[in-house]
Amino acid sequence: MQAACVKTTYEHIEMNRQGVPLITGTTMKIIELVLVKSAYGWSAEELRFQFPNLTLGQIYSALAYYEDHQEELDKDIEQRLKFVNQLRKSSNPSPIVKRLKSKGLI
Repeated sequence: MQAACVKTTYEHIEMNRQGVPLITGTTMKIIELVLVKSAYGWSAEELRFQFPNLTLGQIYSALAYYEDHQEELDKDIEQRLKFVNQLRKSSNPSPIVKRLKSKGLI
């Protein structure tokens, strides 16, 4: 069940209770779409092919929202990456990683 969201002035974009912009009717965060686009260099049309549950209108609206709020969203991405890196540093390697290292495979 999706939490109550607040509409924005961008068609297809809403804010969840934590103030994170999502594509309306989905659980996809704007930053998730932007990171996929950046990682693979995909166009909006390729994103549509890869995410058939999204319309081109939703994709273009998400990309427009990102362009208009890039500094704020980039800070959010940076904070999330720092958190992931902290978790990696504080956790022990999984048993499979230990075995692969002991065999010199990684």
